[in-house]
Amino acid sequence: MRMVRVLSAALLTLGLAAAPAAADASPSPSQDGASARTQAGTSFRTAAEIEQGQPATASGSTGDYLYWSFPADTGQRPTVKATVKLPESHASQTWQIDVYDGLRRRQACRYGAQTRTAAADVSSVELACVLRTVRAWSEPWENDPLPGTYYVRLTATGVATADLGLPIGSEVRVDSRDIGGSAAVDGSLTEPLVPGVATKPGQEREDAAVPAGLEPKDGWASGWWSDRWVWTAAGGILAALAGVGGYALTRGSGRPSRAPAA
Repeated sequence: MRMVRVLSAALLTLGLAAAPAAADASPSPSQDGASARTQAGTSFRTAAEIEQGQPATASGSTGDYLYWSFPADTGQRPTVKATVKLPESHASQTWQIDVYDGLRRRQACRYGAQTRTAAADVSSVELACVLRTVRAWSEPWENDPLPGTYYVRLTATGVATADLGLPIGSEVRVDSRDIGGSAAVDGSLTEPLVPGVATKPGQEREDAAVPAGLEPKDGWASGWWSDRWVWTAAGGILAALAGVGGYALTRGSGRPSRAPAA
C-alpha cells in the first residue's frame, strides 16, 4: 500500500508538471477574420511586415519582386503559403517563393511546392514552403534558422516578354507549429536577428536602421517552458521509485525470530 501511495503521488506530480506544457501547446485563436494587409514591399528594406496567422494580400505586375517579413521565434516551424491570381490571358509562367532569415540567408524548404509552373489556361497557382525548426543557437558556419525576422519573396522566374507588366494578385499567409523540447539546444542568441540590432553605438543617425516593428505575441524567446522539463521530472520520479522498490525488495523482513542472540 505504501508503494501504491508513492506511485500515486508521483503520477499526480507529473500530471501537474505536464499541464503548463499542454496549455502552452494549445493553438492560438484563429485570426482569419482579421483584415489582411494590402501591400507588399519591393526589396528587403521595404518588405511589408505581417503577423503569423494573418493573411496578406497585394496587387502587382508580372515580373515584380514582392516582399513580406514576419517574426519567428525559437521552437517554431513556419509554413509559408502563397496564392497568385494570374491574368485571364497569359502564357506559361513559373512562380517561386523564397524565404530568407534575418541575415538574408536563403533558407531551404523541408518540403512543399516552392516552385510551380502555371499553364496558359490556369487562373491561379499555389505555392508552399515548410521551413526547418527555428533554433535558439547555432554555430556561425551553419545555416540553421535562428530567431528573428524572416523575409518572403514572391516572383515569377519564367515569364514570356509579352506577359511582363500584366496585373496579378497575391495572397501570403504564414503559420507555425510549435515543435517543443525536441528542438531545444544548449545556447541562445543575445539578440534576435532583426533589422537594426547590429547598429553600433554612436551611429544612431536618423537614417540608421531601426528594429523591426513586429515580434512574437509574448515577446522574443518567451517560450521558456519546454516538454524537456516534463521528461526530466519523469526521469527523476522513476529513478526515485526504482530506488525505493529496490530497497524494499532487498532489505528482507528483518532478523529471523529463531536466530540465536549475538
